[in-house]
Amino acid sequence: MPRILGVDIPKEKKVFIALTYLYGIGRALSNLVLKEANVSPDKRAKDLSDEEIARITATFIKLNLRLEGDLRRDISQDIKRLMDIGSYRGSRHKKGLPARGQRTRTNSRTRKGPRKGNMAIVKKIEAKKAPVKAAK
Repeated sequence: MPRILGVDIPKEKKVFIALTYLYGIGRALSNLVLKEANVSPDKRAKDLSDEEIARITATFIKLNLRLEGDLRRDISQDIKRLMDIGSYRGSRHKKGLPARGQRTRTNSRTRKGPRKGNMAIVKKIEAKKAPVKAAK
C-alpha cells in the first residue's frame, strides 16, 4: 500500500479517489494536486512509483495545505473557541445539537443520539406493580 503523509491509501483504487482517504482532501483538491504533481489521475495507486509519490507529497507541502492531524486540531480549536466565547453555535455544540439551523423536532438523531423511552409507559408499568389501597 502506498503511504502518503502517514496514511495508507488503497492500492486498488484510482489515484484521484485514493487521495480522498486523506482527511481534508476531496475529489476537486485531489485532481488539483495530481495536476500540479504531473501524475495521471487514471493510474491505480499500486502503480505509482516512489518518485511520483514524492512529487504528490511535495505538492501538498508546496500548496501549503493543512491535512490530517493539523486540520483536525484546528477544527477542534475553532469549536472550543466558539464554546468559550458563548456564541449560539458554541452552545449548540455543547448541547450536542445541530449547529447550522436544522430542525430538531424530527430528525437530527445523529446529533441527539437514540430516542429516549416514553415516560408514560414507564409510569403505567409502575402503577400496575404497586397495589392500590382502598379508601375508607
